[in-house]
Amino acid sequence: MDRLEAMRLYTRIVELGSFTAAADDLNLPRATVTHAIKRLEARLGAQLLQRTTRRVSTTRDGETYYGHCVRLLADMDEVETDFREAAVHPKGRLRIDLSAALARLLVIPALPAFCSRFPQIELDIGTGDRFVDLVREGVDCAVRVGEPGDIGMVGRRVATLQQVTVASADYLRRRGRPDSLAALHDGHLAVNWSSPTTRRAEPLEFMVGRRRRQVSLPGRITVSGADAYLGCCIAGLGIAQFSRYRIERELARGTMVELLPTTPPPSLPMTVLYPPQRQMPARLRVFIDWLVELTADQR
Repeated sequence: MDRLEAMRLYTRIVELGSFTAAADDLNLPRATVTHAIKRLEARLGAQLLQRTTRRVSTTRDGETYYGHCVRLLADMDEVETDFREAAVHPKGRLRIDLSAALARLLVIPALPAFCSRFPQIELDIGTGDRFVDLVREGVDCAVRVGEPGDIGMVGRRVATLQQVTVASADYLRRRGRPDSLAALHDGHLAVNWSSPTTRRAEPLEFMVGRRRRQVSLPGRITVSGADAYLGCCIAGLGIAQFSRYRIERELARGTMVELLPTTPPPSLPMTVLYPPQRQMPARLRVFIDWLVELTADQR
């Protein structure tokens, strides 16, 4: 019998005034009750109970210990109740990290619905494309688009985001609209994306059936920031590739035009990263489930 169980047993003996009544109440053998109290008194180095033929009463030390037990057990019951309620009605602060575009265009516009559904969860949102040390910085989860790599975190894929190849309407008026991958080499330019890690310009990628094909185009501009990449494409400096959610407004307005839809870029995984833990907090679990719902139409 652990200390907490021994404390509960002791308080029932005091409240019922009987070893036998406490044993019956807790469905324990009488010998187990007697042995547990002897061990408790030995561990504390104090006699807690006075036994007579008719009733059990507390000693002065026993009365003091009973008061401590009642307070501690009440606190423990309150904590457990809070956690049980939190599993049904999650609450608390949740720190998340998102890319700026993902936050601005996809997640934040939908947050009123999340806040309405989970009114006791407070969100602390950080935005950026930098590496975040979740444990050291106290961040509950990071949402990333693209292959996250092995960084010692647990990763749950919540969506696979469609990508599109696009160019500005102004660019197409000047250089024409390519109707095949081969036509891309007929005087077309790319806004080159430079990997922040390798510093090399990445080629455009296309899915031809189930095969991935890379196409490298010349370009006057190379960028390594997401906003600059989009800005250069809007300015008519070349062809680029984006997740569809990122440029839906531009496509709807006609300032950007989708190219080669029959050979789209490969889709990108959207992953939630969080530290390994035995029990996931309910507030994190419901946020991840909500992201899965939110991105269902992006797949």
